[in-house]
Amino acid sequence: MKKQRLFLFDTTLRDGQQTPGIDFSVEDKIAIAKLLDDFGLDYVEGGYPGANPTDTAFFQKKRTERAKFVAFGMTKRAGVSASNDPGLAALVQSKSDAICFVAKSWDYHVRVALGCTNEENLESIKTSVETAVAAGKEAMVDCEHFFDGFKANPDYALACAKTAHDAGARWVVLCDTNGGTQPSEVRAIVEKVIAGGIPGDHLGIHAHDDTGQAVANSLAAVEAGVRKIQGTLNGIGERCGNANLITIIPTLALKPAFANRFETGISAEDLTGISRLSRAFDELLNRAPEAQAPYVGSSAFATKAGIHASALAKEPATYEHVPPEAVGNRRRVMVSDQGGKANFLAELKRRGIEVPKDDHRLDALIAVVKEREAEGYAYEGADASFELLARKMLHGLPEFFNVTSFRCMVERRFDANGNLKTVSEAIVKVEVDGEEKMSVAEGHGPVNALDIALRKDLGKYQSEIVDLELADFKVRILNGGTEAITRVLVESHDSTGARWWTVGVSENIIDASFQALMDSIVYKLMKNREMAGLVAAE
Repeated sequence: MKKQRLFLFDTTLRDGQQTPGIDFSVEDKIAIAKLLDDFGLDYVEGGYPGANPTDTAFFQKKRTERAKFVAFGMTKRAGVSASNDPGLAALVQSKSDAICFVAKSWDYHVRVALGCTNEENLESIKTSVETAVAAGKEAMVDCEHFFDGFKANPDYALACAKTAHDAGARWVVLCDTNGGTQPSEVRAIVEKVIAGGIPGDHLGIHAHDDTGQAVANSLAAVEAGVRKIQGTLNGIGERCGNANLITIIPTLALKPAFANRFETGISAEDLTGISRLSRAFDELLNRAPEAQAPYVGSSAFATKAGIHASALAKEPATYEHVPPEAVGNRRRVMVSDQGGKANFLAELKRRGIEVPKDDHRLDALIAVVKEREAEGYAYEGADASFELLARKMLHGLPEFFNVTSFRCMVERRFDANGNLKTVSEAIVKVEVDGEEKMSVAEGHGPVNALDIALRKDLGKYQSEIVDLELADFKVRILNGGTEAITRVLVESHDSTGARWWTVGVSENIIDASFQALMDSIVYKLMKNREMAGLVAAE
């Protein structure tokens, strides 16, 4: 049986830009469009030309090679001819392959938001689509609030969709704009739309995630007959976000319920790059990837319990619903106080550390890890610190430098202008090849000052840590009160793109931070010598 084609439409650069705290520059949009285009998506919606300077500049030239480049905008205004509508003119004149019009399909919105009659709204849909088609653009219409509109007035909602289709729209997209529709409702309404005269291969779905069901609603719509899915990278979008294409695409490709019936433009080889795509996008947004994201998160194929790790070692399918390699991810068997010997052996092997199962040093390592985790260390989230500990206990570590002492001062004072300022200063004494060096630095807080001072002069190793950067810093109070034990996790990365986590624990937050900072530098120096870092480079 010939598989039916599903089309994938990305709206990261338009609807995703509605996410609080996200504001793409033209350069950001160009970079993201290339990521999407290279991955193999069918449509890339770039924004709203004419609405703001950034989108107008972005649409001055075509930004994709494989994907169709889509401009988004409103249908023409009621009472204004197509030739006299500046918004419609901006869409037609943009360097796009297609135009996606947003149209009201709920009569309540037509009355309240547009302030026109139902018939005028239908005429605006019809004329806008015809104008786009006449200009040589592929036309599509996002029927805004379609599901709410259909439940309130099914005849009018269907009339809006049919008007778009009959005018020549390639796609009529049914939008769950408020994100409150349930999968069973989506399925039933899509079936009624198809029965009402719009074929499924001209229907799309656009779901929001306000009830956490945008992915489920999108897949329900596919099962009911739609053949185009709209969504965003990592599910970004206004309020609770949009349908997450990073989750939808592997489901379509790897789950028999869909894979046996449908095909997309994403090849099996392309699919192995989806984890990299997700992380590259988060990197561009300057935010930490979601560890528990389906398919692509660092914990998506992680197991912690010893009995699970033992089963995984024998047969991965016992605890994995798809092979992690299919989506460019990897299996993680985590080391913790809940882990058994199988966990440790698997993680050591992945790091290139060979140790016999009956070696007494392995038993000693397991005992130390469990003892330290009882003190507050968290090696399951600090891969680099675990690797350093394991290498030290099993084979020994080179001593690149030795910190003989450090001191940190925080002073709160008024400056010459009478402004209250808090200044942090750190002094670090480091011994390298028998020579003691002292560095002093000021920073934005004591940890920043210590970091700058520690990395200010490491002698012959100084040039090796120039590209080392701290990406994240997390503090956890473990037992309450001002005298509490503090755990600090530090994420670092370098110019190779490798990322790693280190941990420090102490009654003193500065001391805990310093432990994690020192581990990060030692790990970097080990990695530079290919003595560590296989996991970080994955």
